[in-house]
Amino acid sequence: MLSTRAYSPEQVANMLQLSKNTVYALISKGEIIAKKIGRVYRIPARSLSFIFTGIDDDLYIAEEKDKKNLPRINKELVLVRKMQ
Repeated sequence: MLSTRAYSPEQVANMLQLSKNTVYALISKGEIIAKKIGRVYRIPARSLSFIFTGIDDDLYIAEEKDKKNLPRINKELVLVRKMQ
């Protein structure tokens, strides 16, 4: 069974204190990622972070992980460049 929480556009509008039409417009512009199932849209909870970060949540998490690894990567680059 899937554990992903999904919301209707009406629920998202209520949570974000927006009109339902604004939520549908954001879906149309791709600012809110939604899946159309039959005749209704469902919005995964994770895609709501897209509104605030400007990037998909998965990309945001990956970027944060990469940032944590940068000091180690830079150290390795210095060692490799010294060998050349």
